[in-house]
Amino acid sequence: MPVPGTRGAARGAIMSLESVRQFLALHAPDIGLLEKPGSTATVAEAAAAHGVQPAQIAKTLSLWLGDSVLLLVLGGDARIDNRKYKERFGAKPRMLGAEDVMRWTGHPVGGVCPFGLAQPLPVYADVSLRRFDVVLPAAGSTRSAVRIAPARMAQLVGAQWVDVAQLPG
Repeated sequence: MPVPGTRGAARGAIMSLESVRQFLALHAPDIGLLEKPGSTATVAEAAAAHGVQPAQIAKTLSLWLGDSVLLLVLGGDARIDNRKYKERFGAKPRMLGAEDVMRWTGHPVGGVCPFGLAQPLPVYADVSLRRFDVVLPAAGSTRSAVRIAPARMAQLVGAQWVDVAQLPG
């Protein structure tokens, strides 16, 4: 017997992947989707599946800012620095729950990316991404990604560069 609600979740993920596919076809037809048979929902899974270091996975966080939502894309090994974030945005970072992530971005948790969003959202790219020539953000599903230069990603989605993360060690 199927688990209640899973068919809708699967349909949402397919629609999310399709929204990214359409966004790329329109704005960056030279960039192809990378789809894997297994999950790439976590930084560790994505890095292993794509043969890159975890830091190269461009994780996209969905955060509340008052009653609004922003997306923050940062290196896979980076964490939000609460002090820097508060200085930049005037509030402490607060993550959205899974239902809100889907409602605001149109993408499931583990597949959130700045492409093909359900509605326009401000996107911020952390400088931790600039360490690499190529990064791999998700592409609307828990099994997809794209290879892209950080500067090109920021340009495609109108991201503003910020320094709000801290690196390990």
